[in-house]
Amino acid sequence: MPIPFFPNHRFDDPWWLLLLLVIPLLIVLRGRRGAAPAIAFPGVALLRGLGSNTRSRMGGFGLNLLHFGLAAAIFAMARPQKVISYEEVKTDGLAIMVACDVSLSMLIDDFYIGGTRVNRLAAAKRVLRDFIKGRPNDRIGIVAFAGAPYTPHPPTLDHDWLLDNMDRVQTGIMENGTAIGSGIATAALRLIPQKVPSKVILLLTDGANNSGKLSPQEAAKLAATNGIRIYTISIGTPGHHLIKLPNGQIIDSGREEFDVDTLQEVARIGQGNFYRAEDLAGLEHVFKTIDGLEKTEVRRRKVVETQDVHFWWLIAAVTLCSSYVLWRQTFGRAAPAIA
Repeated sequence: MPIPFFPNHRFDDPWWLLLLLVIPLLIVLRGRRGAAPAIAFPGVALLRGLGSNTRSRMGGFGLNLLHFGLAAAIFAMARPQKVISYEEVKTDGLAIMVACDVSLSMLIDDFYIGGTRVNRLAAAKRVLRDFIKGRPNDRIGIVAFAGAPYTPHPPTLDHDWLLDNMDRVQTGIMENGTAIGSGIATAALRLIPQKVPSKVILLLTDGANNSGKLSPQEAAKLAATNGIRIYTISIGTPGHHLIKLPNGQIIDSGREEFDVDTLQEVARIGQGNFYRAEDLAGLEHVFKTIDGLEKTEVRRRKVVETQDVHFWWLIAAVTLCSSYVLWRQTFGRAAPAIA
């Protein structure tokens, strides 16, 4: 039973509150007039000045102490409690590694963000940022690969750090080339030690495997053997493109060919899906689709804890009743009238 005017408090045994009805009855009975106590003397005139009324002028004050003390004792017996409730959230998060191509072809600027032409890598980072922000309960890391792989971001729950250090994913760090198999294998090796119920690799590339000692199919089998699912994404548009290098030099990309068959086979081995993204909207749609497929299980339950506070009422009852007894023995003491 909630306690009025005391939020988050309740009575655990409210039936004791029925005893409060006795207090008004005591007040009524006490207020009834009866014969005043008196001492009879044969010579009353001599002693009349020594007597006093049987009731003290402060008699009402003393009785109030007693009545409030009884009320506090009843409140204590009703066991007032402070209610502490909170929501307990348990999550079974995923471990996700993004294997991102950072070969020179990722500098081709065939994407647009807000009307501004940007390269493929910038578009991929933009979409990846939103994806990371939307999955706060998952361990996410990034493996970058060109002619060889490197790991700028191991799997982590510290997504703020991950987002702040996205510039670590860049071209020109490793030799040029596209080692898709090595990228998948490195991502898988990062995921294998993770103690989570589900592990996923998102492979993002704009080329065909032409480097590394491990084929994409062999790397996919390694991942699948360890229960890792793989989604493959082809980013960019086919055809001839110019590549503007960081030093200002411009080179011809040559005829761009996407090895769709290999990416589809890798996705099949990894029990995932293959997607194509030729513009920013398409890439965003791909990541939203994957986000919907790979759900993190969140279990919520409301926990209610109580803390007994009846002892405060008990202290009040003892204090008030003791004060009443002390008052009766001192200031509230009354002498009988002289008859």
